[in-house]
Amino acid sequence: MHHDSGPPMSADDALARLIEGNERFRRGESHWSGISDAARPALVSGQRPFATVIGCSDSRVSPELVFDAGLGELFVIRVAGNVVGTEVAGSIQYAGSHLQTPVFVVLGHEGCGAVEAALDTRLRGARHKSRIHLLVESILPGLGEIDDRLSHSAQLSLAVERNVRWTVRQITDSREGRARLALGDMRVVGGIYEIASGRVRLLEDA
Repeated sequence: MHHDSGPPMSADDALARLIEGNERFRRGESHWSGISDAARPALVSGQRPFATVIGCSDSRVSPELVFDAGLGELFVIRVAGNVVGTEVAGSIQYAGSHLQTPVFVVLGHEGCGAVEAALDTRLRGARHKSRIHLLVESILPGLGEIDDRLSHSAQLSLAVERNVRWTVRQITDSREGRARLALGDMRVVGGIYEIASGRVRLLEDA
């Protein structure tokens, strides 16, 4: 399933390919069954991924499995809470300027522990270990006001979605992001992985 040479893939086609892969994954019809010895040499000379995925480190949310993609097809950046720190920003910049993937997907997920930690800080003043607190501080600016009358599950669902939108906004507001969006050769979309169903729900106007 390696993305071979050919004309550049459009952002819309790349997104459609991800959606089709997720549908196969949900149906239990994944194409991925390992890579053959014949296909392996194509990966030696370099990579040509058709999409970049900025996802959470959660062990239940592997983008290659979720989107039914093979080796060399996705450039994956994973960090708890899918936050944009210095190293993540550098990886995103590399994907944009060197790999020139046409679509960037910020993939959050239901029940994200990092977002829940940020929510506990916002609503209850919780404190966390020093490094975790740095992670939480990267999430807090995007949460906005959270109605404390909502149930905990509703609060967390809202916070997860807002965190995805916050990461999308940081990418689209970057200098490189604005430049490529102006050229019309890139899309940045947000999605929420639903753990029980396996579906990736794309966010409109993320």
